[in-house]
Amino acid sequence: MAANYSDLAGASVLITGGGSGIGAALTEGFARQGSQVAFIDVATGESEALLDRLEREGLPRPLFFQADLRDVGALRAAATEAALAHGPVGVLVNNAARDDRHRIEDMTVEAWDANHAVNLRHQFFAVQAVVEGMKAAGKGAIVNFSSTAYMINNPGMPAYTAAKAGIVGLTKGLAGDLGPFGIRVNAIAPGWVMTERQRSLWVTEEGLKSHIARQCLKFELQAEDMVGPCLFLASDAARAVTAQVLIADGGTL
Repeated sequence: MAANYSDLAGASVLITGGGSGIGAALTEGFARQGSQVAFIDVATGESEALLDRLEREGLPRPLFFQADLRDVGALRAAATEAALAHGPVGVLVNNAARDDRHRIEDMTVEAWDANHAVNLRHQFFAVQAVVEGMKAAGKGAIVNFSSTAYMINNPGMPAYTAAKAGIVGLTKGLAGDLGPFGIRVNAIAPGWVMTERQRSLWVTEEGLKSHIARQCLKFELQAEDMVGPCLFLASDAARAVTAQVLIADGGTL
């Protein structure tokens, strides 16, 4: 890690979607800070592989809760178990998302609601599940993952881009509500990060080359590039930072 934040050592951290992609990098990043990490993910295989690897590397094994975040009851139960194991959650990272493509003509009410349940709704209810513990502590940090997709008019996924825009509004509204309790709420908007999912589903050589040409920084963004911004916003180094959106896109915008 490029930086160590002493206040994150021992901190109770809960991450949604922490078993793969950006989420797995975040789980590892907080583990390397000495945090007590718990994460929720729907995918068991990838999550268990991550846990085994971290343990082999000498890191404390994070807690893994298998749950579909569309099930708010399961989300609440996992948050409760994380707090019982590690103490009240002091850092919540709302990372889970699915950037499924769809045509306007094919979208149904049910599919729209399912999309927003994964990409937007769970973020609010995760906050609701941990916020009383943060209020009692008089402090806390919430980091919500948005995306630059809605800022660059990305086509082919209007439900997803609507949800990611909504996360910015949610972040700012929560920051206003929770600031008086010492709780900070910020968002990160990644650019096009080269996760395994992106490479397997959406990346073409021509498309990636064109996108990097639009970036100021001429390299592929990796999941690990989102860890530093998240650790900073979660730490006391950002104690005066709230209601902000940190764009981490290599300078596309």
